[in-house]
Amino acid sequence: MRKIPVAVQMFTLREESAKDFAGTLKKVAELGFDGVELAGYHGLTPMEIKELLDELGLKTAACHVPLDQLENNLAQVIEDQKILGSKYVVCPYLMPDRRSESDYIALISFLEHAGEICRQEGISLCYHNHDFELERLSDGRMALEAIFEETNPDMVKAELDVYWLTKAGQKPAEWIERYQKRTPLIHLKDMTTDEEQFFAELGTGGVDLEAVLNKGEQVDIQWWVVEQDASRRTPLESIEISINYLKTKLPRL
Repeated sequence: MRKIPVAVQMFTLREESAKDFAGTLKKVAELGFDGVELAGYHGLTPMEIKELLDELGLKTAACHVPLDQLENNLAQVIEDQKILGSKYVVCPYLMPDRRSESDYIALISFLEHAGEICRQEGISLCYHNHDFELERLSDGRMALEAIFEETNPDMVKAELDVYWLTKAGQKPAEWIERYQKRTPLIHLKDMTTDEEQFFAELGTGGVDLEAVLNKGEQVDIQWWVVEQDASRRTPLESIEISINYLKTKLPRL
């Protein structure tokens, strides 16, 4: 069985990274993560980050890059990925003023165009979902369905987020199965089982993580990415609980 590496989304550790990025990366490595998914460079150059990661034995699983940067500075984004050794660049979030049906139509066109440019440079463009993309368009499809149905799977990949799919009343494993071979990255999160549905450490909530993890080999997932948007513990405590859970479920980790 192929070992699927595990990264942490550095947005989880945004406050720690702002204070001491190098020290935070060191702690990530010590916890046993294979890599990181970057969400900003914290004042460093891509080369400086690559050198830090190399020293710690970490890889860049992917980079989250805001849509406006993808639209306005794609060539530089691609160059950064090459320096960092990242094969995946991710469109991470749509601002509230860009979620109308006409916005989604424009987004689909842009993703297809940008995805082709990325593909020519050996990079895959991925789209990361929240729950608002599970709302219906006028044709009855969910916006996320439209994004994937109207784009070429070779141009636009998926980074499915199991927390947000669950929050929207969906079954993440079914979405992974449905879009297999175009889901190289999966965001692993858990959710409290109370009415608040707060972010939870892996294995402590109600998301069907085992069903998700069981899909890994079948659908050719390249990276599991642990993220916890907010935590009632310190973020480092939270990701330690999550990686320890994965060590019990992925024995070769």
